[in-house]
Amino acid sequence: MAKTWLADRIRAIMPAREELEANRLLRPVAHLLLRPALWRFTRRSVPRAIGIGLTVGIFVMIPVVQPLSAAMLAIPFRANVPLTTGTTFLSNPLTTPLIVIASLWIASALFGMETDPGSVMRMIHAGATFADWKHWLLSSAAPGLLAGLTVLAIGMGVAGYAIATIGWRIWIGHKWHARGRERALRGL
Repeated sequence: MAKTWLADRIRAIMPAREELEANRLLRPVAHLLLRPALWRFTRRSVPRAIGIGLTVGIFVMIPVVQPLSAAMLAIPFRANVPLTTGTTFLSNPLTTPLIVIASLWIASALFGMETDPGSVMRMIHAGATFADWKHWLLSSAAPGLLAGLTVLAIGMGVAGYAIATIGWRIWIGHKWHARGRERALRGL
């Protein structure tokens, strides 16, 4: 029941192929982006999509650019396009502060860069102005943030790829096991 509801919701949200073909921004790459193989859920395309989506979603952190750049990366890597773009939304306004703090902590712990992850929370709670954020980014925090984002994005992409691959194998194994049980029951 839940599986059907979720599939119906995804179909309702997803744009139709004709809408994507008619989009003037996508017209130059529509012939590449709309290949049927890039829209199938296979054992290779799903882990690739999750890995690319997590990497781009964490590293890019610009809401409109995330899904577009992830979709463009899905083409040469032959990843599932809808899943790639959907996975980028795991980095959203609620998770962005956590990603920034984790990136600063990673830069401090791994590279010894002088970043203060607590400063982000202090600035959020104090209601920092745009000028305060600009000053913070122009300090030593910017290189630390980029280094931490790079490590976090690659690490999460690799972890997502590995988890999706293992999950796919478990799911297929479960299906084969159920099919074997069904055949055994019919044979009795």
